[in-house]
Amino acid sequence: MPTTQGQWLSYRREVPHARLRLFCFPFGGGGASIFASWPQGMPAGIEVCPVQPPGRENRLREAPVTHMPQLVTLLVEALVPLLDRPFALFGHSIGALMAFELARQLRRQGLRSPEWLFCSGHPSPDLPRRRPAISQLARPEFIKALREYFDLDSALLAREDLMDLVFPALRADYELVETYVYHEEPPFACPLSVFGGSHDPETTEDELMGWRRHTTGPFRTQVLEGKHMFIQTSREALIGEIFQDIARVPALRS
Repeated sequence: MPTTQGQWLSYRREVPHARLRLFCFPFGGGGASIFASWPQGMPAGIEVCPVQPPGRENRLREAPVTHMPQLVTLLVEALVPLLDRPFALFGHSIGALMAFELARQLRRQGLRSPEWLFCSGHPSPDLPRRRPAISQLARPEFIKALREYFDLDSALLAREDLMDLVFPALRADYELVETYVYHEEPPFACPLSVFGGSHDPETTEDELMGWRRHTTGPFRTQVLEGKHMFIQTSREALIGEIFQDIARVPALRS
């Protein structure tokens, strides 16, 4: 059965006559609920659209997607009806890769491009992976590798009942990253802002700066306090940085 736009945007709060839509993509194994509170205090005219990939939260019974080309095709189909006005893309961790590849696919198809691209907690996509491949490990070894190499909540990893819920999507997201193949394409023209955590083992400052080559437009990096999940621990600071940039979009200045 085909999915609906509502399933892809589970926590969307429609803003009548919105002047810009901000599509937000979650981290590995995570869901759209991480962005549910973002509309609070949102400047007038901005509509937050949290994207809900298959296999989590209200889409738990659906099979998660394990390859980026398939996911991007589904995203374009679901989101194109909402690209009738200016929009921006934000993604954290694997969500940054989703936002990046979605922007590329929109360009390939001659569709509207984002006014701004925000990538958070992920190295530049053209760089080689430093982390070991773990998606094909048996569950015990997979969880052990998460403890040893990745900045995941130890309380989550210790809860068998919670792991039962998130494990399929988590494994699928790691496979999505591990099977990802970067292809050389021209850089974007839109502004690109990149965020990292001050103690994030997933990225280095050089890996964040590597995003510079993916735009000919304005570029900046900002390091916020925290580990990989600074999207939660430095939430207000991160949102403030995003809003600061979005306020410069012409559609919001007229």
